[in-house]
Amino acid sequence: MAEPSIQRKSRRTQAGSRRRAPDRRDATRERLLTAAIDVFGRYGFDATTTRALAEAAGVNLQAIPYHFGGKEGLYIAAADHLAQIISSHVSGRREQIRARIEQADGGLEVAEARQLLVQMMRTMLGLFVSRQSEPWARFILREQMEPTEAFERIYGRVMKPTLEVIGRLVAIILGEEVGSEHVRLRTVTLLGSLVVFRMANAAVLAQLGWESIGPRELDRIHAVVDELVSALGQPGGRA
Repeated sequence: MAEPSIQRKSRRTQAGSRRRAPDRRDATRERLLTAAIDVFGRYGFDATTTRALAEAAGVNLQAIPYHFGGKEGLYIAAADHLAQIISSHVSGRREQIRARIEQADGGLEVAEARQLLVQMMRTMLGLFVSRQSEPWARFILREQMEPTEAFERIYGRVMKPTLEVIGRLVAIILGEEVGSEHVRLRTVTLLGSLVVFRMANAAVLAQLGWESIGPRELDRIHAVVDELVSALGQPGGRA
């Protein structure tokens, strides 16, 4: 009677091992992706070695070809991973706003458009000033200077849909056609006013005499964001 019991236990143990194995593989893959965003962002694609990536992730060197086929595959996967992370922070608010615009079917009031724009900009600002976005910014900045397929992945999955929603709000506020050159210019200018707090963080802190951006400083920035949106389309506030 004992033998069947042992066999059943063995089968359960084997099944449990099979269930746990993907978790270990996923953890290795996750460590590599996180390390890749940081290391590629610091040193660039050409200067980064697979050994440096493996050491930064704390994994075996063979894990890179096993999971990603090589350094290039890991680089592209890191871009996809980064796009997914950023999207998880902003897509909820973005799609909520998109749904409201579509629900209004062209009848969204300017005052509400301003409120929604402030909400979207504050959501993005919270991400830009967070410490976790530092390695993301380095990776993206390199792709801005010398775009590769990785830029297309990040732009297509995060930047483009976000700019589209902001642009629709800007068009409503300005009373102009969605997609017009002027609306697109105003949209990227608004985004630039937020990006500066990450891409030029050191200059911002030096100029303002801040040691860091904490709750107090973030409140000050929120107030300026509100001013920017309030001035949009107003006499004297329009480019």
